Amino acid sequence: MNDLFSDLDCGIVARLADNAVAETLSGEQPWHAHPIFAGVALKHLVTGAQTGGRFSAHLVRLEPGAEIGDHLHEASWELHEVAAGSGRCLLGGRPIDYAPGVAAVLPQNVPHSVRAGLDGLRLLAKFVPALL
Repeated sequence: MNDLFSDLDCGIVARLADNAVAETLSGEQPWHAHPIFAGVALKHLVTGAQTGGRFSAHLVRLEPGAEIGDHLHEASWELHEVAAGSGRCLLGGRPIDYAPGVAAVLPQNVPHSVRAGLDGLRLLAKFVPALL
């Protein structure tokens, strides 16, 4: 598959002025199982330590049928960009169908959840200010 998610996962990135960020974006970054939600893994591309807390970016991989349950971020806005797969986000009780090319803005303090469809789901999630 030749898409943004796969490219980032393999470490294919544009040249960046900040070598610390370029190193972080390499394919050597590990996947981390989500500490709460089964079937969900994260790869931290850019963290608040590298941006002075301004933003963070993460690849999110949900296995088929996996769910990131209802939660909110008190201090951060979140942007989801769907790279592959399908699913649904419930944002403040309102459903948003997720498919490649869909982007969703999730305001701070608004409860949301994400469930992957039968083919799983791949997201690029960005947080302002940084989540991690």
